[in-house]
Amino acid sequence: MLNHHFRFHLPHMHLAPVFGNDWFALKAEAFARFFGTPVFLVAQTVIVAIWIGLNVAGFCTFDIYPFILLNLAFSLQAAYAAPLILLAQTRQADRDKAHAEADAQHREALAQASEERQKLAAEQTAQLVELLGQNTRLTQVTNELSERIAQLTAEMHSRVVTRGSGPDIPKS
Repeated sequence: MLNHHFRFHLPHMHLAPVFGNDWFALKAEAFARFFGTPVFLVAQTVIVAIWIGLNVAGFCTFDIYPFILLNLAFSLQAAYAAPLILLAQTRQADRDKAHAEADAQHREALAQASEERQKLAAEQTAQLVELLGQNTRLTQVTNELSERIAQLTAEMHSRVVTRGSGPDIPKS
């Protein structure tokens, strides 16, 4: 298993064609994204100001007041911009949904791994407590045996000493 959180994104790779990775879809999305930039807004404002300025000042009279051609250009722009913006939003929403699902799977996997680690830690703790209990019992048995050996040694010593001082011991 990969140790990389993008492994959860692999099942969603089949969605790439749905997002439209062809030339048109990518260019359309880039163009739609451009509509929301300050560069576009400033450029459009400058072009409209020049357009109106040239026609009002009389340098050119290709679109005199009420600027029907300018309105037609704006309508044409809106007719293409709206679907392109919707396309970009739909594609982004699909990508966001796929990433959210992959991230949710990743979080679930992390939670499951954490639970497994906690369970393993609890089992190991129980084993350590059991081993500690066994060690304590063995220490007690060793203590009891040491005490019994000391008692028997003292008893043997007292018997040997008692016999050694009495008449039973031959003198050499």
